[in-house]
Amino acid sequence: MNNTPPDTNSGQNTKYKPRDWREGMKHSSTAQTMRHLRVEVMELCEGTGLYQIDLLNGSKERVSEAEYWARRRGQQKLDRENAALTAAGQSPKQKKFETVKDTLRKQISDVLNVATTSEDFSDRLMQRYGITVKESRGQLSYLPSGRTKFIRAKHLGDKFDKAEVLATLTANAARKPKVQSKTTNLAKLIDIQAKLTEGKGIGYERWAKKFNLKAMSQTLILLQEKDLLNEDDLNQRIAELETKYHDSLAVVKDLEGCMKANKELRYHVATYANTKSAAQQLKTAKRPAAFEERHRTELTQYRAAAAYFKANDLTKLPSPKKLEAEYAQLASEKAKFYEQYKETKEELLKLKTAKQNVASFFREEEQTQQER
Repeated sequence: MNNTPPDTNSGQNTKYKPRDWREGMKHSSTAQTMRHLRVEVMELCEGTGLYQIDLLNGSKERVSEAEYWARRRGQQKLDRENAALTAAGQSPKQKKFETVKDTLRKQISDVLNVATTSEDFSDRLMQRYGITVKESRGQLSYLPSGRTKFIRAKHLGDKFDKAEVLATLTANAARKPKVQSKTTNLAKLIDIQAKLTEGKGIGYERWAKKFNLKAMSQTLILLQEKDLLNEDDLNQRIAELETKYHDSLAVVKDLEGCMKANKELRYHVATYANTKSAAQQLKTAKRPAAFEERHRTELTQYRAAAAYFKANDLTKLPSPKKLEAEYAQLASEKAKFYEQYKETKEELLKLKTAKQNVASFFREEEQTQQER
């Protein structure tokens, strides 16, 4: 009996040939497979003595194929122009060609070397080079002056993504020398009786008495320097400092709000300038719907900026230089009032501690006299 299945196409019986099981498998390229292949390639190259880049770790400055060829063509053109200048007896001003991304990398690195916080980083980029920084879905993007599209950090290199930037800023802040205060805090007197009630021993009592004597000595020296040995004068000075403290804090908060508004306005002004051409081209486009789809990001940013100007009744936009000068002035005023706020706060805390120490000292003396 013939067990082979009939050939339904030809109508004749043919011998059945089972398929190899490997013919039905499809190759699956997973991340683990690609890593294994990279390791194999690197080992083969090292075994034959060939130079091989590290395929397992990212590049600090990532260069795409398109940027690589743009560099080559730009360098060749620059070399021809420099040769013509040299032949004419002139010295070339630029010898190495830089792409837009090369310039952006250099500018970001320049700011990244000195910035200490995210706000400082974005402010310096805007003030020095007119570069806007934004974060979307945990990724940073940069918009150089004169461009309409943001450049993602992953297209520049690992050095410019969010994790590396934050790590660099943290390291910069740690290296920045901290200004030590010339004055020391005034120590509070210890309630010795309360500590003894809690179970402290006689050794602690002897130490606490010495500590309180030193603290009270510092208190008297401070009150003598301030000429506040009278209780009424001390209370009046504390009231004056409290008023000055709250006024300075209010001014600092107000200046911070103005700086935030200035920063937001600068962002919208820069965005409006970079996307205005797309909005103008939309008016004359033969296929507005298709143009809208291609330039959706730029047009959305343009409309958001226009809506911001309308909401704030801005009919004439200020110049970026004027806004930068205004921001610098606000920052200078904030620094002045913040210093005043810190000095007032420090003196106020010391005088309040001194008042508390005097009250504690006389209360303890009264209890000692009653015991005697």
